Amino acid sequence: MNFEYTQETTDLIERVDQFMKKHLFPHENKVNEFCKNNLWENYPEMEHWKKLAKSEGLWNLFLPKGYGNLSPGLSNLEYAPLAEKMGSLAYASEVFNCSAPDTGNMETIAKYGTEEQKEKWLKPLMNGEIRSAFLMTEPAVASSDATNIETSIERDGDEYVINGRKWWSSGAMNPHCKVYIIMGKTDFSAPKHQQQSMILVPANTPGIKILRPMEVFGNVDSPEGHAEIELINVRVPVSNILLGEGRGFEIAQGRLGPGRIHHCMRLIGAAQRALDLMCIRSNQRTAFGRNLIKFSSIRQEIAKSECEIQQARLLTLAAADKIDRFGAKEAKNLIAMIKITVPQMACTVIDRAIQIHGGMGVSQDTPLAKFYVYARTVRLADGPDEVHMFQLGRNLAKEYES
Repeated sequence: MNFEYTQETTDLIERVDQFMKKHLFPHENKVNEFCKNNLWENYPEMEHWKKLAKSEGLWNLFLPKGYGNLSPGLSNLEYAPLAEKMGSLAYASEVFNCSAPDTGNMETIAKYGTEEQKEKWLKPLMNGEIRSAFLMTEPAVASSDATNIETSIERDGDEYVINGRKWWSSGAMNPHCKVYIIMGKTDFSAPKHQQQSMILVPANTPGIKILRPMEVFGNVDSPEGHAEIELINVRVPVSNILLGEGRGFEIAQGRLGPGRIHHCMRLIGAAQRALDLMCIRSNQRTAFGRNLIKFSSIRQEIAKSECEIQQARLLTLAAADKIDRFGAKEAKNLIAMIKITVPQMACTVIDRAIQIHGGMGVSQDTPLAKFYVYARTVRLADGPDEVHMFQLGRNLAKEYES
């Protein structure tokens, strides 16, 4: 494995870094305060930053080179350090049109959509004109096992009729969210991995009711938001189905592999910034007559954090490299490993940084509290830790069956 980046990628990393330092970081506190006091509104400068990023060629960097003209030409391995940079600031990914769930939805439509679907939904998504949401998780069932999904997608002539209830529909509260990708069952009697399908549903379709925004650790996460949504006799054309009936699991596997790389690299970016802040605080803060950095326990926390971040980074790069060379299916064990280890690592490192900052660490004066919430949440999102450990343990032990 060669993780040395080309000059083009190195230049991109530097350009993203400088863009964030110049335009984004100076607004961090103001963005947080605005979002807290202006629910479901975008920060006024956001659209300006997006236009600026697009004009500087820092746009849609996530889509791998296999997508031809839709892609900026980067591999997953080459995009990984850019995602890490963006992860150091909560709203940076959106500025570069690289935020979840839009990245996964765009890749899904690009890979599995018809030309009509691409023109109607992929084009405005890639232009940053609209946002999207992914509706899979349901409150009534353990959605970590997607075979439990109960939302029905029934054909009625030239339309599908959708009924069900979803929650944790990330992005659905955003005022610019215009389309959902919904996972449900088109055939409850088929083999269990062929019952599910995915379908495109305009957010303003009659029968859709947003019941409430879901709170994450007491925060509604405006302006993104995570909605609980009721779907009652929601009708869309048959042409809105993705790939075909019964192909939902196939799409999900193709969608989630790269998405987990993105999540993990963003988390590594958050952990790295937490470590940076930890080091700054340790050098500046005095307790019991000495700077914190003079205490052996503080030095050990910093050293352990650096080791753990580097381990997680290299493991994630290895997963990205394997996806690039062999595809997500062949990389499934590495993808499971990073999904198990990276969020836990980030929680641990960020928690240390919070402790070293004292009361300031849980306040709005640092990004650490938001980072911790993000890291802890990802231990549930895209499959909880236990599911990945169960599957990874099964796969590894299977190699030794007699």
